[in-house]
Amino acid sequence: MFVIIASVFRVFDRDLDGGVNAQEWVMGLSTFLRGTLLEKTKFAFEVYDLNSDGRITREEMFQLLKYSLIKQPTDEDPDEGVRELVEITFKRLDVDHDGRLNFTDFQQAVEDNALLLEILGQCFPDEEVTTAFLSTFQEIEIPESVYYIKPAKSFMSSTAA
Repeated sequence: MFVIIASVFRVFDRDLDGGVNAQEWVMGLSTFLRGTLLEKTKFAFEVYDLNSDGRITREEMFQLLKYSLIKQPTDEDPDEGVRELVEITFKRLDVDHDGRLNFTDFQQAVEDNALLLEILGQCFPDEEVTTAFLSTFQEIEIPESVYYIKPAKSFMSSTAA
């Protein structure tokens, strides 16, 4: 799981300065909470592309899946099952069968089946968490038809007694 978290942080950190500033945080959160399927597909691909070279290799898949799966106590090599899953997954996602998983392959696979968006590990918050977070805000309309987000309830009003 740490691999995914570190990679999500890397994708949020657009200027690669080792930190996430306010603008990067808002942009990342926007994708998390209200991103289109295309935006989320791009984000997930960037998370899974561990070395940012524009393609996902079998080794990157292995690293992602190795820490995402629950290991079963067996006599066989626990990594062998992960390697088999990598091969199955790679064959499913490599749409153009060129031996490389690029964004176009990943996008096509996700368009065909949206459940494949997080096939290599969870990189988005659960729907329930997103809904709960968004419910703490409400949209208000101002005359110029511009929407602002403000807290639905004040922390101070809920703690004052």
